[in-house]
Amino acid sequence: MADTDNSQLVDLLIHARWMIPVVPDGQVLENCSLVVHQGRIQAIVPWDDAHRLYRAEESYELNEHILIPGLVNAHNHAAMALMRGYADDYPLQTWLQEHIWPAEGEWVSPEFVREGTRLSMAEMIRSGTTCFSDMYFFPDEVAREAVEAGMRCQITFPVFDFPSAWGRDADDYIHKGLALHDDYRSHPLVEVVFGPHAPYTVSDEPLKQIATVAAQLESPVQIHLHETAREVEDAVAANGGERPIQRLHRLGLLGPQTQCVHMTQLTDQDIELVAQTGAHVVHCPESNLKLASGFCPVQKLLDAGVNVALGTDGAASNNDQDLLGEMRTAALLAKGVSGDAGAVDAHTALRMATLNGARALGLEAEIGSLEVGKAADITAIAVDNLESLPLYNPVSLLTYGNVSRQVSDVWVNGHLLLRGGQLQTLDEAEIRSNAQSWQAKLKK
Repeated sequence: MADTDNSQLVDLLIHARWMIPVVPDGQVLENCSLVVHQGRIQAIVPWDDAHRLYRAEESYELNEHILIPGLVNAHNHAAMALMRGYADDYPLQTWLQEHIWPAEGEWVSPEFVREGTRLSMAEMIRSGTTCFSDMYFFPDEVAREAVEAGMRCQITFPVFDFPSAWGRDADDYIHKGLALHDDYRSHPLVEVVFGPHAPYTVSDEPLKQIATVAAQLESPVQIHLHETAREVEDAVAANGGERPIQRLHRLGLLGPQTQCVHMTQLTDQDIELVAQTGAHVVHCPESNLKLASGFCPVQKLLDAGVNVALGTDGAASNNDQDLLGEMRTAALLAKGVSGDAGAVDAHTALRMATLNGARALGLEAEIGSLEVGKAADITAIAVDNLESLPLYNPVSLLTYGNVSRQVSDVWVNGHLLLRGGQLQTLDEAEIRSNAQSWQAKLKK
């Protein structure tokens, strides 16, 4: 029993059978406790020391659990959860131009975005994600819903040359996005950054403007890039042999603040350019596989020193928002693409889903690892079921097992979002009802 006269009162103690802090790399702790106070990690100590040194307002005994940093989904279109399964088995351009864009033109509204974002966040929380990056229309609605649910997010406001439900042209998108950036300038959970959709939907002048303003604001920029062979071929034909990534570099948009999403069509020269500029790559393996877009050469990028994060993409092109599942796919795909069974090992896959994602979003000082001083964004996974046995290596189980349904508890800034598998900040019944209502509308 702790000596309460000498022990320190803290907000939260989590006692876990296994803990994978991600930093130091490759470390697995056993029978340790995480000490959380005022939303931050104060200490990581053995169980006995925790009981002797601390007493807590709340305490969790997770004796058959793995504790990891909250997962970081570095690319998503959250509201598109309402289009899950709406248009399957088409290549990207057909999927976009003949199915998704027409449906969005008819149905996307603030209400659609609000209710789709809630559905997506519920799924992400239930599968261990604590932070997500989102690129979609009405980003003000996404930001508001994330704050209400207590999730951390990067809002990448979209920019196109053409009109949509949210804007008229590139200037209008940028104007509205910068106003939203000012609204959330100092918010602890929300960061608003630039999201030019893709080189084929945004012309040179807006891209140059974004490069200039983003540099002034020290703001990240996220863009779909080299997603399909056709995208690259069309650009090369239209631009005198210049590849899209070379165009971004010429326009000043490729650098340490740039998040390049997909990147399935890369030459060795492309990889060298990414490495030289310090740009990040966000790998979305399941979406790329489903749309037959190609394979991101992840191990080559890692070997070149490029930071590679993971994203689910939207549920319309992936069909789920499960980043633990994305880890498994990324690890297996990397081995098949490289012909090397050691490519993207289990620890690397977990780092891609946590610290690498935080680094890509510019949040590595706050989240992505269980370290003293960082925000208490934490995910707990129960591993007492038969499918988890025998458990030789917790990191291997997380990467190669199917454990997303075993996520039990999730905290952001020390606040509980999921307890015993039950959502704490979102109304599951309401989300279910709204999703069914939208299904009836879109089916027509």
